[in-house]
Amino acid sequence: MGCCGSSEQKQREWKPLEDRSCTDIPWLIIFALFCIGMACIAGFSISTGAASRLISGYDSYGNTCGQKNSKIEGVELSGRDQTDNKYVFFLDPCNIDILNRKIKSMALCVSRCPDIELKTYTDVKKFALQNGSELCSYDIPVSKYPSHGERSKKCPKLPVPPSNSLPVFHRCTPVDISCYAQFAEAFVTFVSDNSMLHRVIAGVMASKEIIMGLCVLALVLSIILMVVIRYISVVLVWILTALVVLGSIGGTGVLWWLYVDHRTNLTDQTGTSPTPQQQVATDNVQALLVYAIFATVFTVILLLLLFFMRKRVALTITLFHVAGKVFTHLPLLALQPFWTFLSLMLFWVSWLGVLLFLGTAGSPVQSEEAGLVEYRISGPLQYMVWYHAVGLIWISQFILACQQMTVAGAVVTYYFTRNKSELPMTPIVSSMLCLTRYHLGTVAKGSFIITLVEIPRLILTYIHNQLKGKENACARCMLKSCICCLWCLKKCLMYLNQNAYTATAINSTSFCTSARDAFVILVENALRVATINTVGDFVLFLGKVLIVSCTAFVGVLSLNYQRDYTVWVLPLLIVCLFSWLVAHCFLSVFEIVVDVLFLCFAVDTKHNDGSPGREFYMDKALMEFVENSKNMAGRDRPEADGDGAEMKSMTHGGGTFA
Repeated sequence: MGCCGSSEQKQREWKPLEDRSCTDIPWLIIFALFCIGMACIAGFSISTGAASRLISGYDSYGNTCGQKNSKIEGVELSGRDQTDNKYVFFLDPCNIDILNRKIKSMALCVSRCPDIELKTYTDVKKFALQNGSELCSYDIPVSKYPSHGERSKKCPKLPVPPSNSLPVFHRCTPVDISCYAQFAEAFVTFVSDNSMLHRVIAGVMASKEIIMGLCVLALVLSIILMVVIRYISVVLVWILTALVVLGSIGGTGVLWWLYVDHRTNLTDQTGTSPTPQQQVATDNVQALLVYAIFATVFTVILLLLLFFMRKRVALTITLFHVAGKVFTHLPLLALQPFWTFLSLMLFWVSWLGVLLFLGTAGSPVQSEEAGLVEYRISGPLQYMVWYHAVGLIWISQFILACQQMTVAGAVVTYYFTRNKSELPMTPIVSSMLCLTRYHLGTVAKGSFIITLVEIPRLILTYIHNQLKGKENACARCMLKSCICCLWCLKKCLMYLNQNAYTATAINSTSFCTSARDAFVILVENALRVATINTVGDFVLFLGKVLIVSCTAFVGVLSLNYQRDYTVWVLPLLIVCLFSWLVAHCFLSVFEIVVDVLFLCFAVDTKHNDGSPGREFYMDKALMEFVENSKNMAGRDRPEADGDGAEMKSMTHGGGTFA
């Protein structure tokens, strides 16, 4: 059995929801073994002591704080008993290496973080004598703090700011955030002084209730829009069409008017001796003529496309209308973004924790410059990190694919159930159970294909970023081209995967068979697909803009009582970003529903014609669209010939899918 070619059948028989069987079991086994490998890496990183080093922290001599330690060969101050010293103290906590994302400072294990400012080494000595917390290196006696010759290297930088320990992670961190001014400047370049930063942060804290309320408003608006978009989609589509037509005609007219005006002025100047200004004017007239001709050709082509694709625009509107009805019958669809986001966040947090554990699970290495100890990954651990990185991509794509498969299964059940009263009580839950029982292997295989494209794209992106500022511009250009090609390939595969999941939900076939069948259907309806993806995506984009605009408008009204307008920036920015994210998550589910409905509609019209025994499954709105298409085909046969995919008789069995 090949992936995309088989000879066991000459024609695909679509039997929606009739036969259900397990698909792609080998891939489910491979994915399960891969996940077991991820679990083994997590267990290894925790069992080797990396977890204790990450949580408790370690000093610059390799000693883990809060416990007894073994001697490290070649490091004199290692192997100390740090049971009473539970906190990590950095001698210069403000010395941050932004590029390598770490603090460039010696670290020590101390029994207490300094809670007051220490201005002199005498103050450091008094603090050590009173609290038993030695803030200088272990090889310097407390009595020698003020006079030791290496105090500038092995004692904290003065003045020592007051600090508190982080919860769970026992690190002493300065109380005053101005300590990290250099770090903040790397991210907030528009802040010229600390007063502006403090005012903006104060504005966010003072407006936190308003921000939370506006985020909830964006959530509510997104849910409402998914339900009512079926009523406003007609208006949005035709407004879009009118704006495109008027814009193209108006732009073409302006270009011709400018051409005539410049040509008239140039004719009036003929008879005089030619000047450089006249030569420039002549070039401008010729350029305007080229622009006007190009705009005219573009406008004519656009108008012809709109004329011949008007029925497909009507199909897009009808699909939006039916998608809105789907959400009224399947309200739990609106919760899908919540479960997906929650699953991704739980996985990402656990993945990041294991990665941090791996980062401290390496072997202790003493640096040649300062003689300090760091734990570096080497040997087999490097392969574990790469394996772990692949797991991030594959499992993330697997979770997203599970959402697509769940939505597809629920919508397919809705579409191919003639009597809606016979729908399961919770089609979403039924679809999730069906996915878990039958199709996890298909989802694993589809997500792995995306992973195969995503990994080289990320590697090339990293190499491209490393080449920034280098002289090899040609190599950077080639890398950028490869990255763009891989990105386009990923988008195409993701769209094909989504339709393959829908075909699997309909016919319970394996991934490759479903992808082949879906591809054939999409090719036969290529113009419809193009119309839905262009017009539909733009309508959904307008919906996102509408939600963000409404949320921002309410935010301006809510923040109006704060007359210091400079503090509006960050709260409104947070609200707008969150509202866009929420709108994108919800409307992406709506987009999946529209795509699933279209594939179901294409399969329905391909294999049924409404005659006895071959009745349509589709909704009444789609039925009216089909009837109108047939009536128009009867009145205008030449046009029907040019739109055979839409007007031809539905009684044929279709092409072969083998």
